Amino acid sequence: MPALICGSLAFDTITTFPGRFAQQILPEQIHILNVSFLVPTLKREFGGCAGNIAYTLKALGGEPAVMATLGADGGPYLERLTGLGVDTEFVRTIAGTYTAQAFCITDQDNNQLWAFHPGAMQQAHETAVPSGRSDLKVGIIAPDGRDAMLQHAHQLAEAGIPFVFDPGQGLPMFDGAELRQFVDQASWVAVNDYEARMLCERTGLSLEALSRSHLQGVVVTLGAEGCDIWVQGQATRVPGVSASAVVDPTGCGDAFRGALLYGLERGWPLVRCAELGNRVGALKIASHGPQNHRIDHAALGL
Repeated sequence: MPALICGSLAFDTITTFPGRFAQQILPEQIHILNVSFLVPTLKREFGGCAGNIAYTLKALGGEPAVMATLGADGGPYLERLTGLGVDTEFVRTIAGTYTAQAFCITDQDNNQLWAFHPGAMQQAHETAVPSGRSDLKVGIIAPDGRDAMLQHAHQLAEAGIPFVFDPGQGLPMFDGAELRQFVDQASWVAVNDYEARMLCERTGLSLEALSRSHLQGVVVTLGAEGCDIWVQGQATRVPGVSASAVVDPTGCGDAFRGALLYGLERGWPLVRCAELGNRVGALKIASHGPQNHRIDHAALGL
């Protein structure tokens, strides 16, 4: 039962600042911010929400089909996906553009500052959700180009493919009416606690109200504390899992969503999906980069 993953493919440049942002930024001078961080370490990783989610889903034994765009420099990424056994039928290369690029600084408290160049992602809406793939039983709308997210959500709904609405860092691009439309079309919503507050503020709906709608569930991730699963007005706390080491939080949310899709592919209850997501998130945070963690099937009980 393949899962269609609509979202970004990007190259991530990840750096580490060995101090705390709060010690370098003067709150009373924020209106004239001019600050530089010395970052002794730098790594370039395969990233982007669609690629990260597909990596974990495939490692778990799922069947990801990625729908995304790459730039003229994206050949190595396409080769990587193909080598992993990911379905790339719906990955397009856009000539004359760069693949999306993300630049991250992480401080010693795992706070992060990001800059993002969308590149080829800005043309992601030109690829439509396939109507001739009856084997696609579940999907996810992850952060992507604005038009792509709007159109792909509509196309998934029209095709009768249940999907997770996962706005992530793209949430601020949409107003309340657009967010309510996403929710109306989706079967599940997955957000972190900050995004949950923004979603509720912009839609005028509480998490309880959202979960009492047609949605099969609302997932709110809480970092190390785990996550809350809202179903029909009731919240269930799924405790977090202690990591063997806290190395790099980049991509933890995407790893969780890969596990979520794995469970949804198999018809699991949402709480069971979240339990797996928390365990996989703990594996991810102990590894550098968003696509380098290893899945121990025996340890996960798979």
